[in-house]
Amino acid sequence: MIAIIKYNGGNVNSVQNALNRLNTESIITDDPELILKADKVIFPGVGEASSTMKLLKEKKLDLLIPALKQPVLGICLGMQLMCKGNEEGNTEGMGIFDINVRKFPARDIVPHMGWNSVSGQGSPLFSGVEQENDLYFVHSYYCELSDFTTSVCDYILPFSASLQKDNFYAVQFHPEKSGNVGNRILRNFIRL
Repeated sequence: MIAIIKYNGGNVNSVQNALNRLNTESIITDDPELILKADKVIFPGVGEASSTMKLLKEKKLDLLIPALKQPVLGICLGMQLMCKGNEEGNTEGMGIFDINVRKFPARDIVPHMGWNSVSGQGSPLFSGVEQENDLYFVHSYYCELSDFTTSVCDYILPFSASLQKDNFYAVQFHPEKSGNVGNRILRNFIRL
């Protein structure tokens, strides 16, 4: 059973639809007991950082998520809120990854939206995924490169396309919208 964290933000239904396509049972919930009992947890996100963090704090999910012991996958804003801080709304994150989230400089079109390739892919999430496959991105803020970086995308500047620390995995792209490659990444997470 995979728990998809519900917090009135973003793409929870499209993530659940992707898991359904992979014949994987899931539940959308903000119930701490159900989240703790789940085999794995997905923390998706589309939205604005400060208002989303406020909702998480109201439900005490900002304390629950960093304490989880099972595999956890943050997607897009979920990934960014797992970091230390975010320039969007000067938001303090959960600090799972000790890095900051910055706004893209306006040297090209922002948001970064559409298909782009990633390289590096030093994570079990990318098992069986060839280098330089295109994945689907939609974001105006990016996670800095760090020791937690497991793949890199280059748009305006190089940034972390994925992160990993212990049982926490995170991706800036949307695997649920990234076709067969995204399905492979989700399947790899399911198999962790």
